[in-house]
Amino acid sequence: MKLPIGLSDFRKLRQGGYYFVDKSPFISDIIYSDAEIILLPRPRRFGKTLNLSMMRYFFEYCEGGEREERERLFQGLAIDSGKELNEHFGKYPVIFLTLKDLKGDEFEDFFTKIRWLIIEEFERHRQRVEDVIRNKQEQKAFNRITDDNRDKTLYEGSLRLLSSLLSRAYGINPVILIDEYDTPVHSAYVNGYYNEMIGFMRGLLSGAFKDNTYIYKGVVTGILRVAKESIFSGLNNLDVYTILDNECSDKFGFTEEEVKSLLLQYDLEDRFDEVNEWYNGYDFGGRVIFNPWSIINFANKRVTKHYWANTSSNDLVKELIREGSAQLREDLESLLKEEPVESVIDENISFQELKKSEKSVYSLLFFSGYLKCVEKTMDRNKIICQLLIPNEEVRYIYEGIISGWVEESFESGKLKAMLKGLTDGNVELFSRLLNEFVITTLSFFDTKGKNPEAVYQAFILGALLNLSKNYEVSSNRELGYGRYDVLVLPKEKERLAVVMELKSITGFYEEAPEKAIEGALAQIENKEYGEELKAKGYVRILKLAVVSDGKKVWVAHR
Repeated sequence: MKLPIGLSDFRKLRQGGYYFVDKSPFISDIIYSDAEIILLPRPRRFGKTLNLSMMRYFFEYCEGGEREERERLFQGLAIDSGKELNEHFGKYPVIFLTLKDLKGDEFEDFFTKIRWLIIEEFERHRQRVEDVIRNKQEQKAFNRITDDNRDKTLYEGSLRLLSSLLSRAYGINPVILIDEYDTPVHSAYVNGYYNEMIGFMRGLLSGAFKDNTYIYKGVVTGILRVAKESIFSGLNNLDVYTILDNECSDKFGFTEEEVKSLLLQYDLEDRFDEVNEWYNGYDFGGRVIFNPWSIINFANKRVTKHYWANTSSNDLVKELIREGSAQLREDLESLLKEEPVESVIDENISFQELKKSEKSVYSLLFFSGYLKCVEKTMDRNKIICQLLIPNEEVRYIYEGIISGWVEESFESGKLKAMLKGLTDGNVELFSRLLNEFVITTLSFFDTKGKNPEAVYQAFILGALLNLSKNYEVSSNRELGYGRYDVLVLPKEKERLAVVMELKSITGFYEEAPEKAIEGALAQIENKEYGEELKAKGYVRILKLAVVSDGKKVWVAHR
């Protein structure tokens, strides 16, 4: 069975015979919710567009052969046996807008794209609604919208006009689905036209949802809940189900049971522990959730890689961390040492507060999937979370941020020479420049903490990421009879492979460097890392022990 890599159209997925994790009970959740308008913030690539596409094919009015075709899309799914199919299937007109591709360097770039998106939706319904236009004012407004007018207020009110016409044409109120509403807001913040964007989006969403009597249900998805006072002003009929809430907690992303079932389907059930380490770590409303994009790509490639980390730009996250306060950098140290960081989590994100408020930064990182909450408490009306990096894949993103620091703080020529010394097997050169690297770069952090190896390892990995063109760099994975610290594998197997064991001798009872080196080298031998690498076809293998006390590094090899 084919895997739906990047496929978000429900009909194509079902008709094409692709593997589908049944999320159709989500439709029931929406139908029976007391809320008229529901906002569902979830991290990117967690199935938001596909779920809304599924809802569109379920709710949207159809008859005759089209109805029979649509019914086949839902055959065998959980909702197929429920009364919702008889009472709600194919009954409503639907307005569907996905804003996930609406980005631009300037507001006019976005405004051109949103106009054409709205025009396309008006044209899709033109034949049905033209017969119910009552007066010249409605006809004029309809024509001005479809003629690509540049009046912003006209498009801000466009969804209200279309919903009223559809309600009149079908005799029933429409469903309005808006996907990834905050993508253009994010782009506007990065590119400097945030206030103009907020004004337009406030008008568009208020027009669609505020006091609109011509609506059955409205569902909006995004990554964040942008501050209510700025974009959802006055929407008293809005309910928000974030990843902290129980509602819809298992409808985005894969549950553990769903992951095991998928792995079994593709004869990968023996890889669950590996998958769990790489892509698990999320808690949505008390449910353990896996990153679906990474799971599907893993099943397709059968290799654990950083699939989610590479799907879009992490520039905002990098900027916020790198330009953050000293406290934020200290907190990153704790996170890298797998020590939780405590922060108030604000469900209303204000982009304008991001560079002023650590609380806003942590809230963005949490709701975007870059951190997980392992313990939640309430203090009056404040949500306080103990935060950790969720999994190996996301850790890679933080290591990439550190790699940027490495490049800034350590001369590029010396960095290249240090890496060349490593890959050439020139241990003396590598050791000398690594010592200089530690003094220059690691002094930025406190390496005397509870788990200094984690920080130390993260910075070394950050430097080694510069080898990614010709080498695969990994850490903390199984090999032989144990788990190595760092492994550098050449893509051409005749080149030198490096397995590295890291030790820190900081602490109250300080160990002699010589003893630590002996222990590290013995571990490499006893765990038979080299033997397994030879079995995989690597001819030349460098076994390195790297020991540090936070100020000096000792390197030895076999």
